Amino acid sequence: MRYPIPQLTEANIHVAEIEVERSRFIAWINHAPNVARFEALLAQARATYSDASHHCSAFIAGPPGEQTAIGFSDDGEPGGTAGRPMFQVLEGAGLGQIGCVVTRYFGGTKLGTGGLARAYSQAVQKALETLPCTDFVERSTRLLKIGFAGEAEARSWLAGQAIPIESVDYDGDGVTLTVGWPSDTAIDLAPLEARLKGNIALLD
Repeated sequence: MRYPIPQLTEANIHVAEIEVERSRFIAWINHAPNVARFEALLAQARATYSDASHHCSAFIAGPPGEQTAIGFSDDGEPGGTAGRPMFQVLEGAGLGQIGCVVTRYFGGTKLGTGGLARAYSQAVQKALETLPCTDFVERSTRLLKIGFAGEAEARSWLAGQAIPIESVDYDGDGVTLTVGWPSDTAIDLAPLEARLKGNIALLD
């Protein structure tokens, strides 16, 4: 399975801000491959903007369509006016492994339930417009056994297929490459077998 995720390291946070009726809405987005990473983002936002009115949030700590590792919170805003609209924007974007916090500084004018829902949605949407993304590829571990003479050729072919080598083991019979094969791609080693004149075996 392949799907887009934020192209952010653990230390990086993507930020965008809008203003509605003098209320500031500051959106923070991070890469959230698990719930703990999202919770760290929320804690950091609360600490950074400790004097803010609300820290509303939404996350999908898995692939698009994830049903378990998801969540959203209105953090004191009227029910359904913040967290759910934020989540719906994330879900509609087809992104996975993403966490979002929108911090609000109240500007003195009440926006009403519809106005709040629009404002929180717009803050997330603005952040997504400039969010760097990359494709996440689910992978399964495979072991390839090759002769010593074929290691360089095998490495070159795997690199050309964007298949990462996770580890390398040497013994008296040759080299075992542990690779991360894309789970949505059938294993076809025929091109590599041709290059290595058959001196390759799939161990698992």
